[in-house]
Amino acid sequence: MNIFGFYLNITLLLWILAGIITFVLLFLWNRYNTFVSGRNKVKTDFADIDVQLRRRASLIENLVAIVREYAKHEKTTFSDVAKARAALEKPHGPKDSARADNMLTSALKSLFAVSEDYPDLLASKNYQDLQADIKEIESLIAKYREEYNQTILDFNTKIQTFPNLLAASLFNFQEEELFEAGSEGKQEVKLAAV
Repeated sequence: MNIFGFYLNITLLLWILAGIITFVLLFLWNRYNTFVSGRNKVKTDFADIDVQLRRRASLIENLVAIVREYAKHEKTTFSDVAKARAALEKPHGPKDSARADNMLTSALKSLFAVSEDYPDLLASKNYQDLQADIKEIESLIAKYREEYNQTILDFNTKIQTFPNLLAASLFNFQEEELFEAGSEGKQEVKLAAV
């Protein structure tokens, strides 16, 4: 073997090694950007839910004000609504939001049960308008929960499958939590019956 053949083999080996390194770097770059996009989509979808939960809490506060005019002695129900609303105001993630949502759903059911005892309240235009607005928001919350959970499923699947899991581990991407309704949140609030 002459010196020319030796350098040719080393050069070829270096080019192959450079190609492999380039491929690995491009793969990692692509995966990192994909994971960042997925994480940002998760955050955006959660923010959509959070906005609707806060809108609903605000409407429920207005509903409490109307019901309070008719049912002044129902302090426990009003206190439960206030506690649930306060839980939504704290910084939180999906689990805390789901817990606060469940508290608010439970308080809302109690509020509607109290309302049934006051026919004049049920006939009130303001009460009916708020009830319609809450019903609309309930639908939006359900829609956004579904979208969020699908985004979480897609993201978690990406970071758990091979070879993505190698890049996810390298860049410390973690699984995200689903927005799961508890037993209260899984039962529909009966707005039409009130």
